[in-house]
Amino acid sequence: MKIVVLDDYQDVARSLADWDSLGAEVEVITSYVGDHDELVRRLAGAEVVVAMRERTRFTAEVLERLPDLKLLVSTGRRNAAIDLKATERLGITVCGTGYLPHPTAEHTWALVLAAQRHLETELAAMRDGAWQSTVGIGLHGKTLGLLGLGNLGQQVARIGQAFGMETIAWSQNLTAERAAEHGVTAVSKEDLFARADVLSVHLVLSKRTRGLVGAAELAAMKPGALLVNTSRGPIIDEQALLDALRECRIRAALDVYDIEPLPADHPLRAMRNATLTPHLGYVTREVYEIFYRDAVEDIAAWRDGNPVRVMTL
Repeated sequence: MKIVVLDDYQDVARSLADWDSLGAEVEVITSYVGDHDELVRRLAGAEVVVAMRERTRFTAEVLERLPDLKLLVSTGRRNAAIDLKATERLGITVCGTGYLPHPTAEHTWALVLAAQRHLETELAAMRDGAWQSTVGIGLHGKTLGLLGLGNLGQQVARIGQAFGMETIAWSQNLTAERAAEHGVTAVSKEDLFARADVLSVHLVLSKRTRGLVGAAELAAMKPGALLVNTSRGPIIDEQALLDALRECRIRAALDVYDIEPLPADHPLRAMRNATLTPHLGYVTREVYEIFYRDAVEDIAAWRDGNPVRVMTL
C-alpha cells in the first residue's frame, strides 16, 4: 500500500505518529502542489492520501484522474475542498480526524494584541536598536463584536471579557437567550459593525456566509476599528477589504485568505494597517499530534474493513 501525506510544510508528520505500524510505503510532500497536473503526477499510484485541512483542493476533475485512490484522509472534521459527491461516485472513502478548537481562539487573541500594540513594528525596531516608536490601543472598556457565537466565538468572548471588554454578537440564528448564557449581548448585524472596536469573524464558510462581510458592512465600522478573521478568507469580500485598508478606514488582522498560500505579490502583503499570519490558527503541536495519530488510525481501520470517522454529504 502506498500512502502520500500532503502539505506537511513543517516536515513533522513522520515524527508525530507511528506510520511504521501500517507496514506501508509512506511518502511525505512538504511543499504546496497547486498545479493539478503536477498534483496528479505526484499522487500517481497512491492508494491512500492524507490531506492537511483544506490546503489542497480535490475537485472531481482531480479525483477522476487518480484511479488508484481508495482512501482520502482529511485532518479535521470537515473539508470544503473535497468534492464529496465525486468521492462517493468514484467509490473513494473519505475519513476525518479529531480536532482542538482552542488553539484558534488563542491565535485570534495573538493577532488582536499584535495589532493593538503594534508588535510587528516594535519587534523589528528592537532588532534594529530602536526604542518606542508607536502608541498602542488598549482593550479594557472597548467593545468586542463577534460575528458568530459558536464554540470558537464563545471562547473568544470569554477572553475578551477577561480583558474587561463589552461583548456583543450577531449571527443569523443567534437568540438573545443563547447569547446571554455566555455573558454576551445579541445585537443586529448593523449594530455589530457599527459598535465594535474589535470585530472577530467566527463562522463556517458556506453559500450563506461567503462574502457576508462586504463594502456596506466595512463602511459601517468605526474609523480605526480592527477586523479580525481566523475563520475562512472568503467570508470577507477581499476587494472591499483592500479598498477599506487603502483608504485607512479600518485595520485588519488576518490569518486566512481567499487564496492560500497567499501569493508573494498579493496586495494585502503591502498593507501597513494589516497584521498578517500564514493560517497558523490550528498549527500547534497538540493539534498536529491528533491529526496524524488519527490519520494512522483511520488508515488502519479502513485497511481492516471497518473505516472510522467517515465523512459523508
